[in-house]
Amino acid sequence: MVFQSAQQAIGRMDSFLIPSIILNFMLRWLISRFSYSGARNPPLYGDYEAQRHWQEITYNLQPSEWYKNSTDNDLLYWGLDYPPLTAYHSWVNGFIGKSINESWVRLHTSRGTQGYDHKIFMRSTVLISDVVIYFTGLIYYFMVVRKPLKPRERGMLATIGLMYPALILIDHGHFQYNCVSLGFTVWAVVMLMSGRYFLGSVFYCLALNYKQMSLYYSFSFFFFLLGICFQYPNRTKSMITLATISSAVIMTFIACWFPFIWDSETFLSVVYRLFPISRGLYEDKVANIWCSLEVLIKLKRLVSASNMAKISAITTLICLLPSSFHLFKNPTIKNFIYNMAGTSLIFFLLSFQVHEKTILLAALPVTLLIHEHPFTTLWFYIISTFSLLPLMAKDGLIMPSLALTCFSLIIYVAFFRDMGLSVDFNLVHKARTIIFVSSICGCLFLTLASTMLKPPSRYPHIYILLNSIYSCFHFIGFTFYYHYLQFYAEEPELFKVKGL
Repeated sequence: MVFQSAQQAIGRMDSFLIPSIILNFMLRWLISRFSYSGARNPPLYGDYEAQRHWQEITYNLQPSEWYKNSTDNDLLYWGLDYPPLTAYHSWVNGFIGKSINESWVRLHTSRGTQGYDHKIFMRSTVLISDVVIYFTGLIYYFMVVRKPLKPRERGMLATIGLMYPALILIDHGHFQYNCVSLGFTVWAVVMLMSGRYFLGSVFYCLALNYKQMSLYYSFSFFFFLLGICFQYPNRTKSMITLATISSAVIMTFIACWFPFIWDSETFLSVVYRLFPISRGLYEDKVANIWCSLEVLIKLKRLVSASNMAKISAITTLICLLPSSFHLFKNPTIKNFIYNMAGTSLIFFLLSFQVHEKTILLAALPVTLLIHEHPFTTLWFYIISTFSLLPLMAKDGLIMPSLALTCFSLIIYVAFFRDMGLSVDFNLVHKARTIIFVSSICGCLFLTLASTMLKPPSRYPHIYILLNSIYSCFHFIGFTFYYHYLQFYAEEPELFKVKGL
């Protein structure tokens, strides 16, 4: 049924969508021609080398050794710290890489490989993963699931979602594979909207087993599915649905963890690598509450890492419970996607061991809400991309970042107006316009200051810190906004859940 629906959608596809796909493909490839994390920066290099090194380790060692420290696997040199599905993906890429050039994955001696041919290979693995998983998921969401929209509008919305600058810059510039876990999550949402709870659970578990940061969506999926089970008037059907969902989760986890569950030491070594408490509260400067509070209260000095993990877990849980309980009592698709946006922002703002790149997780449900809230989507895209400015500067990606952002904004506004969606800045929405323009001016000012003015010698990281605090305030505002929508917005016809 799923593939038949996809074929029918492709058959009805407006001719506008094909050029849009080509455009997004080319934008990714153009960004990939620029620098990347750790380029020519020994001895550890950066995320590019981390991904290459995981190919080396997974291809040459047995799965039981992937997460353990040894003479062949120095965990201090980019030790594998993502779940098994990432490791399997690395093995596949390593297998293909070896068939092209054995030296790319040769144990020990391949460290720091950064040749032109290897760069083309590595960039291609990200692009293929993006197209196969994320492109297809988002296009399916807009072209098949959002049927009441006109084909041309669906094509435009898919284009806007695919053109999100931050995701392109992180995956195809900085170098990561966020598109895989995000793509699995989109497919999970699509399945749930179609009433296919078994497949939806499987796809979410795949996302979770690719990147543990997909836990940001865990409360949304858990309480939505649990609420669905209890909404059936027939108790037998409720139990069958619950058993179906539970079996999907158990079977998917067993399949992903199969090589690691037979030995307790091996199993615990994986768990320890996935949740490294010792690494600290956050990485670098990140636009969340803990980093912003560090200006006033030196949390890293006053509180141990283990105690800070407990504090962040408690505060995160407290903030998650109201909207989670509301979703459980009212398990609609509208509440589910708004909850995904709100809770993922809470995780970003308050949880332990946050990276600046995890804002991409909050951006996904925002992307799924483009048609309902174009103005907010536009604003969130700008702020979330701006929050990555220090990372882009570190990677030498400032110019492509600015160029891609400006180009994307032109496309967004043109498409929104073509669809008749409200992104105009006029007297009707005067207060909103003033706030928005002031917000963007602040981004421009900090961008120009950080790129053109030398920071005071006494405060060498002042611009990075200002970026974090400024972005954090915006993310707090977005968090309240999406929680408000969950509790008070009406259910759009496009979000009527099937199966009840």
